[in-house]
Amino acid sequence: MKVAIISDIHGNDLALEAVLADIDALGIADIVNLGDHVSGPLNAARTADILMARNIPSISGNHDRYLLTLDPTGMGLSDRAAHAELQPRHLEWLATLPATLVYRDAFFLCHGTPASDEAYWLEALTAEGVVHLAARSAIEVLATGIKQPVILCGHTHTPRAIRLADGRLVVNPGSVGCPGYDADSPVAHKVEVGSPDARYAIVESVGNDWSVTFRTVPYQHETMARLAAQRNRLQWAQALATGFLGG
Repeated sequence: MKVAIISDIHGNDLALEAVLADIDALGIADIVNLGDHVSGPLNAARTADILMARNIPSISGNHDRYLLTLDPTGMGLSDRAAHAELQPRHLEWLATLPATLVYRDAFFLCHGTPASDEAYWLEALTAEGVVHLAARSAIEVLATGIKQPVILCGHTHTPRAIRLADGRLVVNPGSVGCPGYDADSPVAHKVEVGSPDARYAIVESVGNDWSVTFRTVPYQHETMARLAAQRNRLQWAQALATGFLGG
């Protein structure tokens, strides 16, 4: 079994198309999607159309939930920009997506952690806002009760694979469409992956175990950076152009 894992597209339709083309070229039929599909100052509606047409098994991320539950006046800039583009059919599709999903009895999908779409699982923060690998004990606790051998999470946009003590594998594929962001909670911090490429992962069964391959896919990132700049989202533009936030 070979499955492509995508996550955190954030309305970047060109990055999504490049990743899907790469997956198709590799002959991989199974794809799962870990949420945060459309939020951002890019092309939310077209991104949703692509995903809906492919009918990829998908879950909801925290920004998908915000789009469904918050009044637009109370949304952040990225959610508000996406909401303004989306049609009722797009929101109806988002409303059908579960918070977690079991795929082919082997994969457990969540966005952040099994219990929260906002919490970091494989990363932790210092009091000064430095992002680092979480303690193994903390990662293990959050996997309690999950029976599947492969656990998939997104949210932090950071590609990572962690092997638990019992052999289970926890994989974050990284972000298809947003290579850097900052956040204020629980302390101010930023995440940068260091390149503008689209990212995803491939998980494959090998005998009685599983292997992970992380893919970086070049695409027309300059086009998306220009779009973000035109919409006065300069930090987005910097991240899309370079993989760094600057400053």
